[in-house]
Amino acid sequence: MKLQFSAGGIVIKGSKILLCQHSQHHGWVFPKGLIGDHVDGEDKKETALREVKEETGAEGKILRALTPVAFWFIFKKEKIKKTVNYFLMEYVGGDIAKHDQEMENVEWLDKDKIEERLTYKSDKKVWQEAKSFI
Repeated sequence: MKLQFSAGGIVIKGSKILLCQHSQHHGWVFPKGLIGDHVDGEDKKETALREVKEETGAEGKILRALTPVAFWFIFKKEKIKKTVNYFLMEYVGGDIAKHDQEMENVEWLDKDKIEERLTYKSDKKVWQEAKSFI
């Protein structure tokens, strides 16, 4: 068993929420990535802001931390427990057309359409908490 720790963001712009579709598994998710995989000593907040910008092209400002979510998955026959630290963020700039190749689609959706678009239970769980603050 392996442990992974990631951080990401739920970005709001008025009544719109930022979602992205992953290029490999094609699931609709909130942007996130591994803590410290690109920058030594990077903390959760720095990772979340960087990953949002890389994966979506949007720049956010952290409003609050959300309760971490955890889930299990199998990668190359190894069982991995991933814990994701999400932050509620306010959109402050950037261009979603300038996202990286990890995401095949990036969209702003009305907040009442988010739950039906999200693919994974863990994202739906953190969304329940996030929408209580929006």
